[in-house]
Amino acid sequence: MALALAAVAFGGCLPQSAARQGLVAAPRPALPTWVIETTEPDATVGAALSPLVLSAGPSMLFLSSSLARCPIEMALVADRVCVDRWEATITRLEAGKEMPLSPYLSLDHVEGTLRAVSKAGVVPQGYISGHQAERACRSAGKRLCTASEWELGCRGPKGTQFPYGAERRERVCNDDVRSHHPVVEATRREGLPGDKTWLDGMNLSAINQLPDTLAKAGERTECVSSEGLYDMVGNLHEWVADADGTFRGGYYMDTTRNGDGCSYQTTAHDFEYHDYSTGFRCCADPETIE
Repeated sequence: MALALAAVAFGGCLPQSAARQGLVAAPRPALPTWVIETTEPDATVGAALSPLVLSAGPSMLFLSSSLARCPIEMALVADRVCVDRWEATITRLEAGKEMPLSPYLSLDHVEGTLRAVSKAGVVPQGYISGHQAERACRSAGKRLCTASEWELGCRGPKGTQFPYGAERRERVCNDDVRSHHPVVEATRREGLPGDKTWLDGMNLSAINQLPDTLAKAGERTECVSSEGLYDMVGNLHEWVADADGTFRGGYYMDTTRNGDGCSYQTTAHDFEYHDYSTGFRCCADPETIE
C-alpha cells in the first residue's frame, strides 16, 4: 500500500509492473451485444480477459489507401485502421439529441447512452474509466484502439519515438509538468486534509480546470503525427483495448516514468479505474470503397 500511494503521489498512477503471468484460457461467456469479435486479437487482448474486451482490431488486416476511407474526424493509419484525430469528449443521447457533458466530471452517475465525439478545439474528457470509454466508442460506431493500433498511430510510418519525430522537443506537446502538482493544489482549495489527497482528491473537478493543466484538443498544433493525429503524447492518458487495464501516452504531468513518448504505458489500474488524468480516443475499421 505504501508503494502504491507513493507512486500515485508522483503521477496519478503506479509504475509499470512486470509482465502479467499465468493467463489461462477459459470458456467464453455470452457476450454483450456491443462487443465485437475480429480477426486480429491484439497482444494485450487474450482469451483470459473479461467479456468486455474479448478481442479488438481491424477485420480487414490491410487495404490499399486508395480503397479505404475513414470518417472526417479520423485518420487512416498504416492502411489498416481509422484512428480519431483528437482525444474524445462525451455527449449523452437524450430524446434523440446529443447533449454535451462536462469534461471535468466523473461519469459514474450519468444515466443514458454516452457517445464519444472527436473534435478539435474542445476540452477532452478526463475522469473516465476504460469501461466507460469502450461503451462511448461503441455508441459512436467505433471501439477502443488496440495497443498496437495506438502505437502505430503515435509513431507514424517512420516509427519515431514521438509523434513529431525521433527526439523530445520541449513545449511541443502538453507535457510541460507544472511546478505545483494539480491534485495537491485542488485538494487544498477544497479544504481536504492532507492525508486524503491521494485517496479522495484524484477525481476533483477542479484539477483539470487549474491553469497550465489540461489543454483543448489540438491546441498544441505541433504535437501531431504525419498522419494527422493530435496529442498522442501528453494532455491525457489514453485507454486502449485491454480489459485488465492499460493506458498509453502519458498526460500533462508525466510522459516519461512508464516509458518515453509513444512507449509510455501504465498497467497498474483495472479497467474500472478513473481519475483526472484518464482519457481516450477511438478506432474503427476503414470503409471499403467499391
